[in-house]
Amino acid sequence: MTNFTPREIVSELDRYIIGQNRAKRAVAVALRNRWRRQQVTDELRDEITPKNIILIGPTGVGKTEIARRLARLAQAPFVKVEASKFTEVGYVGRDVESMVRDLVEAAIVLVREEETAKVRLKAEEQAEDKLLDLLLPGERHNAASGESDSATRDKLRRLLRLGELDERFVELETQEAAIPAMQVMTPPGAEDMGLNLKEMFGNLFPKKTRRRRLRVREARELLIAEQAEKLLDSEQIQTLARQRCEQSGMIFIDEIDKVASREQGQGPEISREGVQRDILPIVEGSTVNTKYGPVKTDHILFIAAGAFHVAKPSDLIPELQGRFPIRVELDSLGEAEFVQILTEPRNALLRQYQALLATEGIVLHFSDDAIAEMARIAAQVNARTENIGARRLHTIIEKLLEQISFDAPELPDKQLHIDAALVRARLDDIVADEDLARFIL
Repeated sequence: MTNFTPREIVSELDRYIIGQNRAKRAVAVALRNRWRRQQVTDELRDEITPKNIILIGPTGVGKTEIARRLARLAQAPFVKVEASKFTEVGYVGRDVESMVRDLVEAAIVLVREEETAKVRLKAEEQAEDKLLDLLLPGERHNAASGESDSATRDKLRRLLRLGELDERFVELETQEAAIPAMQVMTPPGAEDMGLNLKEMFGNLFPKKTRRRRLRVREARELLIAEQAEKLLDSEQIQTLARQRCEQSGMIFIDEIDKVASREQGQGPEISREGVQRDILPIVEGSTVNTKYGPVKTDHILFIAAGAFHVAKPSDLIPELQGRFPIRVELDSLGEAEFVQILTEPRNALLRQYQALLATEGIVLHFSDDAIAEMARIAAQVNARTENIGARRLHTIIEKLLEQISFDAPELPDKQLHIDAALVRARLDDIVADEDLARFIL
């Protein structure tokens, strides 16, 4: 469990997400409260439940990114689900409990990576010994020279560590399960049944071995992975993953407004309310059976999000509203924010495109007026058509650099300068034709 202060959490989120300070403060406090809960007495610890959050704002303003970066910062299992994918039990669609099962799978991957990192050094040593056995089979004493193969082995080990044997070929036996291709049809909500049946049938068939001729560097990675797998304790990984889920898991429920019942009526409104009632026990705290064992959802942090253009948070059923006490409205993005998004974050869009074209030897430079012009056009198109937030910048830049990206391998001039005039020349005609802009931008 990380013990970042709320200010440090906000500062870390600032490196990737522009603005939205209210949302950052809310999630920072929620994360810090998790650490605080671990410090209180056992008697009170189980009584303290997370204060779930609803993020309200249009698409493309950073709702998902805030939740995803927060989970990465906390090294917590994280899944993103869409409320509109769920339906009431008995209808075609996903069962709401599948979100918890997905979270456990994410936790298994996370814990397995951490445990693998712990045993990697030992796995590397064992893989090295196996490689030396392949390069120098057996250990025989050379009576004529009085020199044993162990001396040769030490020389090979030194060369192996220096990388001088990486291009040499070795023959390696690898195992693969002989599972026939099959598809198991299961009813909605029983996805785990199909996985368990596949595992059961897979254990019935013997594993096939296959000899492969590989370079030493490729064989080494395969052997490290194989030895690390042998050193891992699957039961311990499953136990740790379940604990990680229960104590620090995060579930991001997107499009929660799509299942809000706007008015009392028949038809699809009933289904929407049914989905809310199915989600309610998961958020309130219940035990979900997974193939790795039962998982309690009492202390999982739920972050819901939606645009709420038509529906309002008050249109959710009262019981579900009560389980999301913190509501934060995110700000719409304008020209100033677009300029920052293009230039300031560590993964800024312009840096991404510059890095992509640098692989072709092209140095791409954007002038300040070009960046301002791109931001202006993005804001203008958002205002005229659908407001899709920062995602508009992707379409703007892609259209701007379309010809350059296509011609990049053959361009004689590897120094390219993008200014405001070029931006207007490439985009003004499209922006002026509003109908065309709807399809292209």
